[in-house]
Amino acid sequence: MSDAPDEKKVVMRNRRAFHDYAIEEKMEAGIVLVGPEVKSLREGKGSLNEAYGLFRGEELFLQQLHIPEYEHRGYAPHDPLRPRKLLLHKKELRRLSAAMARQGLALVPLQVYFFRGRVKVELGLAKGRKQHDKRHKLKEQAARREARAAEGKRR
Repeated sequence: MSDAPDEKKVVMRNRRAFHDYAIEEKMEAGIVLVGPEVKSLREGKGSLNEAYGLFRGEELFLQQLHIPEYEHRGYAPHDPLRPRKLLLHKKELRRLSAAMARQGLALVPLQVYFFRGRVKVELGLAKGRKQHDKRHKLKEQAARREARAAEGKRR
């Protein structure tokens, strides 16, 4: 644990999400975990690559978040891919549900981190990109990078 109490310690990031989706809005949510899952995350283990948010009734769950079993557990193992409940205010849940249904947006986890000793998930309300949009974005990034490099050489 770090010495600064308000410091965010990132455990895992979903870098692919920024390539595959156009992120329209970000939000923070708590997540319901069992003890060995938290210990496994503290060791920096886990994967967000295939994870996504899904509503079941009025509750929001994170599907396909892979948290491997903690090696030194003292009791029954957990399922590494079990659905995990996300903790948000009811008002936020209603707004997200409406946005996902109306606009066809997806809920994608962007990163998992510790904040003040608690595990948090940064979620992105995202719209999927087509292949040609991805190529266009990469070209823009390359052009910006080259412009910055050329600007640096002129100084």
